[in-house]
Amino acid sequence: MEIRVLTVEDAEEYYSLRLRMLRELPGAFATSYEEAKEEGIKQMVERLKSTRENFILGAFDGDCLIGSVGFLRQQRNKLRHKGFVLGMYTHPDVRRRGVGKALLENLLARVRSLPGLEQIQLGVAADNLAAFQLYASLGFEAFGKEREALKLPDRYVDEIHMVLKLN
Repeated sequence: MEIRVLTVEDAEEYYSLRLRMLRELPGAFATSYEEAKEEGIKQMVERLKSTRENFILGAFDGDCLIGSVGFLRQQRNKLRHKGFVLGMYTHPDVRRRGVGKALLENLLARVRSLPGLEQIQLGVAADNLAAFQLYASLGFEAFGKEREALKLPDRYVDEIHMVLKLN
């Protein structure tokens, strides 16, 4: 397995994976499948113009993209001590094989060297125990629960907010 920062050349494959994740797990992501389809692949190209502080990692099995995770650092002066993990997903065929953990470990190794970054936050659906346990195993701690954070057509999804302090 290779883990690397995705580039604009990966847009089509990432777009396909993103649509799959949004369709498969609507309660895990703020963006809906329909919104992503409407935005189209051009939005993916923009998102894949990465910087040292904002990027999307991809896990590849050969040429096949099997997982991804994003990082976004706050830009305002009073918020620059925080960054966010976004869009964590692994293909169903490779779950519980360490792909998600490897993606997160790679992300953490990359961002630990960012000057002034003190904490990394994320949100996880309260009913996603496997994801919560993965984050906790890497040192993330829950600091709050947002009830009805997402509204789906048939239900609400509560979200647990987690943080990893780097200092």
